[in-house]
Amino acid sequence: MSDDIARELGTLEKMLEIFCRGSHGGGDLCPDCRELLLYAAGRLAKCPHHPKPACKNCPTHCYSPENRARIRAVMRHAGPRMPLVHPILTLRHYLR
Repeated sequence: MSDDIARELGTLEKMLEIFCRGSHGGGDLCPDCRELLLYAAGRLAKCPHHPKPACKNCPTHCYSPENRARIRAVMRHAGPRMPLVHPILTLRHYLR
């Protein structure tokens, strides 16, 4: 797995943790969020683009429509909270 993909997956994991904590309660990822993370990891590992663009700007949409909607919900919830919870990670993400 390339560094770009590993970094993106790490960021997604942090965003899923924020989303899951806020939407589903608890400290660990619930089974649904864990399943979404594993799905995203599989898709990211097969990404044909190097360097990988942001998914919303990608010419190849590799997520199923249902999972794209789920990821969008995670991003909408966690995106505004990321700078408060993970400021360094957020800064690195935006600088890339």
